[in-house]
Amino acid sequence: MTEPSPQNLEAIRALCRDLPPGDDAAAFTARARQDRLTKPPGSLGRLEEIVLWLARWQGRPLPRLENVDIVVFAGNHGVAAQGVSAYPAAVTAQMVANFAAQGAAINQLARQAGAELRVVPLMLEAPTADFTHAPAMSEMEFCAAFAAGMAVVRQKADLVCLGEMGIGNTTAAAAIAAALFGGDAARWVGRGTGVDDAGLRRKAEIVERALVCHPGAGADPLEAARCLGGRELAAILGATLAARRSRVPVLLDGFVSTAAAAPLASLEAGALDHALVAHASAEAGHAGLVEALGQRPLLDLGMRLGEASGAAVAVLILRAALACHAGMVTFAEAGVAERA
Repeated sequence: MTEPSPQNLEAIRALCRDLPPGDDAAAFTARARQDRLTKPPGSLGRLEEIVLWLARWQGRPLPRLENVDIVVFAGNHGVAAQGVSAYPAAVTAQMVANFAAQGAAINQLARQAGAELRVVPLMLEAPTADFTHAPAMSEMEFCAAFAAGMAVVRQKADLVCLGEMGIGNTTAAAAIAAALFGGDAARWVGRGTGVDDAGLRRKAEIVERALVCHPGAGADPLEAARCLGGRELAAILGATLAARRSRVPVLLDGFVSTAAAAPLASLEAGALDHALVAHASAEAGHAGLVEALGQRPLLDLGMRLGEASGAAVAVLILRAALACHAGMVTFAEAGVAERA
């Protein structure tokens, strides 16, 4: 479907209503095939669960991964001026140039995953407002970034992996998580790019000030995303919603991507059923966020890079799951006796 570009928060809320369900018939047929393959039932563990998830959201009993997109959104944050990162804000644009030059980790991982990498910079020359003093984005700015994310999702995609680049965005992610799920800032902030102990305390204080500055954010998930987030987070939110409305399964990268998509789960029960968290980020707040969303990351490799790097690695696991599902033979085909 071709989605309209939302002009305000109410238009976004409307898009979140009556979300299409997955295809239970496709998942049922996929499970029936799994039950006949030459293995004890359930013996491939989460590989079997992955296939059923893909079948349900692709609407195919034999899912495929021919068109895999990895999308990295990039944005700059006004709060970065308060020293929440070990790196200067200029690194965001410099890393976007590195992506274009094929020099980053995600370039190598996307190639190995057999995925098409797209990088979407979002007004890097105009950082969001410092959210300890004002909303990070106006309603118009938020909706523009949200719409940019929606526009990236291709209906023909078999899978979309969503990641980000933005100095200061782990602070924004922590603020959104705290607004949505409660608890003090120390529960959600982590070292991000590698801040020292003083930097970690500073991040927590900044998140606490942001929550005080925007007391209504906890009651409205979209206001939390607008006031406390960033353009790249808003774009991930838009892309996640567009993927659901087109029944395209999604892999969310680490802490920032999970926090960016989390408002959907607060807006509509089951709105993230088409999305899996690709990996358990080493960023401190990710475990609590994943638990709050009722998710289980596919991988735990101690990664905290961003760039959709963990999602790209997880694509290889999905390919392994599909290889078994499509390539194995049934007991009858192999002439192997089934269990008594």
